[in-house]
Amino acid sequence: MGEVSASRERLRALLDAVVGIGTDLDLHSTLERIVAAACRLTDAKYGALGVVGPDRTLTDFITHGLSKENHDLIGDLPHGHGVLGLLIEDPRPIRLPDITAHPRAYGFPPHHPPMHSFLGVPVRIRDQVFGNLYLAEKEGGGQFTDDDEELMRALSVAAGAAIENARLYHQTQRRQRWLEAAGEITGVLLGEINRATALRLVAERAREVAEACLALVLTDDGGRELAVEVVAGEVPAGLAGSVVSARDGELGAVVRERHIAVVEDLGAAAEWAVPLPTGTALLVPLAADGETLGVLAVAYRAGAAAYLDGPDVALVETFAGQAALALERARAQEEREMLAVLGDRERIARDLHDVVIQRLFAAGMQLQGVALQGVRPQAKERIDTIVEHLDTTIRDIRGAIFELRTPVNGALRSEVRALVEEARGPLGFRPQLVTDGPIDTVVPDELRPVVVAVLREALSNAARHAQATTVHVTVAARPDRLTVQVSDDGIGVDRDVASVGGVRNLRRRADELGGTCSLEPGDPRGTVVTWTVPL
Repeated sequence: MGEVSASRERLRALLDAVVGIGTDLDLHSTLERIVAAACRLTDAKYGALGVVGPDRTLTDFITHGLSKENHDLIGDLPHGHGVLGLLIEDPRPIRLPDITAHPRAYGFPPHHPPMHSFLGVPVRIRDQVFGNLYLAEKEGGGQFTDDDEELMRALSVAAGAAIENARLYHQTQRRQRWLEAAGEITGVLLGEINRATALRLVAERAREVAEACLALVLTDDGGRELAVEVVAGEVPAGLAGSVVSARDGELGAVVRERHIAVVEDLGAAAEWAVPLPTGTALLVPLAADGETLGVLAVAYRAGAAAYLDGPDVALVETFAGQAALALERARAQEEREMLAVLGDRERIARDLHDVVIQRLFAAGMQLQGVALQGVRPQAKERIDTIVEHLDTTIRDIRGAIFELRTPVNGALRSEVRALVEEARGPLGFRPQLVTDGPIDTVVPDELRPVVVAVLREALSNAARHAQATTVHVTVAARPDRLTVQVSDDGIGVDRDVASVGGVRNLRRRADELGGTCSLEPGDPRGTVVTWTVPL
């Protein structure tokens, strides 16, 4: 009768435990209640539930019976070595009188409490092992019994059902948040869109909904690199605005093949500008109209367990599609605005050419006609000066027309002007600049960095050696040639300097392009560097 009564009590305790572990749908709370219930049913002093990851190691470890101080002193929790790994390799119950005497005993870390008696049971969700339930040190110094093992078998079945329900609820909630985030992005797309605001919203919502530590939006510049345009979450300094190669590795494959990829370590998936202390990451291409515009990367902390199944990945892909649409709309909006600006600039350039220049040219012709009618020498000299000023004004207006008909960004003329302004510091004054001809349209893209390098070297030489008070820079483009000339009023040509260093580099660049580079004395003093290449 005593045994029957004890059995009934244990059965009632098991039913209470089954009911108790299913009262909440939060996954972590469910795991904690399972471990606590197992310890109560078997009179175990210590208990733990280890979650088995895809790589057959323990990705999470929920304990019972250890204080926070014990956790802090022990440090890193187990990953599935030794006796704990037996259940991972062969998911069947195991009962030991002394865990330290087993051949696979891995040993305990410092500050770990002593443990001897041991009972381990796998926890299954259908045919898949979710994790293992570990119990140690039965109260009173006894051993775990057959009844304890049977109770744990029954509890593990109920635990599997409770864990599955909690996971399904968690997944449903997360999918709902993905849909809400996608709806928020759609709302942004319906109005005037700001690229930076839209991308920042994409990154922040992706990180929040995925419960990740870091989210990145990397945009393709049309070359072989991706720019880290927006970051959200635990952001390392120097990451935003940096570039990463998209030639090789998983990141490059996502861009080229437009497929989703899961990487074990985002920090090792590419050569980042700063170290990324992250673990598992999901890489999703931002593709629209068959073109990859960038990549959305959602990364978790190193060692964190990320639960992403097929439907989750599909929702992430849908969300990334919305993000790509935001990029496409932002780009289209920017292009419309640029076209409007270019239209206005073309109209202004046409009016300057057809009206203003023609009137100035006509005025100059009339003045020259007056000068031929036998006026006094002083008057003729003044007329010639005025005509020369009109010619200079016409050249300046033509230069303005060339600038107006140049794309808004990427103009060589702008780079030259910026470089001349930069030379103000080393020289102590701003060089005078004259640009003549359509240098932004006739100079090929591959020659532009060479021109900038040549002008920088010539200005640098003038700053170091000339001791000049004025410097004149001329960049002239003709249909068949490009000329860069830098003249100064300094101390003149030093033959020793002219044959070495920067001047030799100028000549080598000209020779490689089939051009010439000369270094001549100025009139009345100074130096004139003339660099010419064919177009």
